[in-house]
Amino acid sequence: MRHRSGFSLCTVAASLALSIAPSALAQSYPVKPIRIIVPNAPGGGTDTVARLIAEKLSPALGQQIIVDNRGGAGGRIAAEMVARAPKDGYMLLLGSGSTLITGPALYTDRNYHPVKDFAPISLAGTTAYILVTHPTLPVRNLRDLVALAKAKPDSIAYATTGPGSPAHLGAELFSAMAKVKMVHVPFKGGTPAMLSLLQGETYVMVSNFHTSLPQVRAGRIRALGVTSAKRTSLAPDIPTISESGLPGYQVQQFYSIVAPAGTPAEAVQKLNQEMVRRFSVEDVRTRLGREGIEVQTTTPAELGKIVAEQYAKWVRVIREAGIKVGG
Repeated sequence: MRHRSGFSLCTVAASLALSIAPSALAQSYPVKPIRIIVPNAPGGGTDTVARLIAEKLSPALGQQIIVDNRGGAGGRIAAEMVARAPKDGYMLLLGSGSTLITGPALYTDRNYHPVKDFAPISLAGTTAYILVTHPTLPVRNLRDLVALAKAKPDSIAYATTGPGSPAHLGAELFSAMAKVKMVHVPFKGGTPAMLSLLQGETYVMVSNFHTSLPQVRAGRIRALGVTSAKRTSLAPDIPTISESGLPGYQVQQFYSIVAPAGTPAEAVQKLNQEMVRRFSVEDVRTRLGREGIEVQTTTPAELGKIVAEQYAKWVRVIREAGIKVGG
């Protein structure tokens, strides 16, 4: 009889231990430093967001957060590193749209899947682009540009920062939705591309806020619309392309924090809660606003939906436009 009683007590104790295990993990995580892998060299939007996350979340979590820049191969090195990391919440990826959405859609040789290989934590911010034109182009709004491009196919040159770049994909999406044909003129970087537009060598460009907005404000180029789904607080006077004549048009850079797939839900929720709390302050909005980044946080499920939908969208756009770039 005593033997049975002892067995019963052991069973109860084991059951209690199992029932409190998730709670204990949630309370103890993290117990050591966390590493955020950044798929770019220091400087630029992705690195800025990662360092701000480290600054704001480290005191809240009680552990050091180390920013580890692993640039190269268009973000592939960093993404593959995190996808294969231990599933314990101590190695994270600060992914951009190029790493988690358009990159995998463009390059078939990447050894990671943006949806299957990562556990979404939260969106950190977004960057829209601006569709801009040279003042000598006889257009005042988006409808004028569509009409001119249809009347004179393959006569309007648009500048990009290279094949497969957001500028290129944004222009191709515009051409596909408007059913027009323009001439692609790629450059190696944003500075020479913008210079070609300012000098009137090219006439259209989908450009980032940081580069183009000062030129728009100075009257050197004309803004026809922003590429976000809604007007951005960084330039609320500029309408969206969607509301200006191409409903549903959207091109944005998404800065997302993710972990390896299979990371415990308790760790994901802890990180998400602190992200939402620490990124809602005005200081963060101001500092990221200087980089042309608009703060936006989400639940893990919301981020997962964004990545899945955007990835499927760009796979379709790239296929239909016949865009091909090197490995």
